[in-house]
Amino acid sequence: MTCADGSARYHFPLAAATGRCPEESSLSRAVSPASPTEGAAAPPLPPSAWWVRLLSHVPFGALYRLADLLGWLAFRVFPHREDVVRANLSQCFPELDEAGLRDIRRRYYAGFADVLVEVIKSATLPAAELRRRVRIVGIEQLQALLAQGQSVLLAAAHQCNWEWMLLALSLELGFPLDAAYKPLVDSWAEREMKKVRSRFGSRLIPAKELLADIIKRGKVARAVAMVADQEPTTSEHKHWTRFLNRDTAFYMGPEEIARVTRFPVFFIGMKRTARGFYAMQCVPLSRPGESGKTGELTERYVRLVEQQIRDAPPDWPWSHKRWKLRKSLYAR
Repeated sequence: MTCADGSARYHFPLAAATGRCPEESSLSRAVSPASPTEGAAAPPLPPSAWWVRLLSHVPFGALYRLADLLGWLAFRVFPHREDVVRANLSQCFPELDEAGLRDIRRRYYAGFADVLVEVIKSATLPAAELRRRVRIVGIEQLQALLAQGQSVLLAAAHQCNWEWMLLALSLELGFPLDAAYKPLVDSWAEREMKKVRSRFGSRLIPAKELLADIIKRGKVARAVAMVADQEPTTSEHKHWTRFLNRDTAFYMGPEEIARVTRFPVFFIGMKRTARGFYAMQCVPLSRPGESGKTGELTERYVRLVEQQIRDAPPDWPWSHKRWKLRKSLYAR
């Protein structure tokens, strides 16, 4: 899925596969299944690069052995942004001793490597196998609203394997699913990202065009997905709150879009149940047409994201420089 502020700067799987560090690729990743456009459908994209397809046919067992090696190297030999990871964890979990923080770091790098090989596998992963590995709880709530012609807004976080989150929703929803994202600067990486994410019908919308697209295609009942847990560096509207023991600014895109469109909003949570297996849950954040105080919906989202991280700290991207903004300068 995609970060929605149009400014975020990381994406583990594609960044690692292309030799670019996470912070150098776009964090704006709300991805979704392609809803057919009004009129002619978009032409299908060609298959992924040959070497990506070749690697994706390697059995999971062999790929996870490779991930074991990569995770060990990342932790022991070439730790990626080790200073950033250490600083983020120590400030977010001051109650943990060094042994506890070290364990999270080790499992973080191991999980990073697992997600990398899982995303490579996504290039040719059969639908039946993805369904077996990703279980969705509560999707009936979304389907019932969409069946009534009511579009919905989905807000997620960069927890676990958010690429499989998109693909699983694409398969199971049964309705158009669009996602806000920030196009990558590298044209090859942009093409490969689109190929993988649109395998099961996803439709990617540049974040800056999202609201205009929603209005233009207002008669199409669809789900609109975005990942909104990153720093809103280019957004004028920010919601400041305490998050993981720190003053943190959040992008207000989901709340502002919901206010304009009157779409109901759902939080899409994800947790790792075993290696290569995940469970997703759809949690209502607001009802159709509901309007509350400014920041109220965003605060509900923040609390769910925080609880998800506290339940499984290694599954959130700690190498990202999340806290560059300072409240004293930017708070309204």
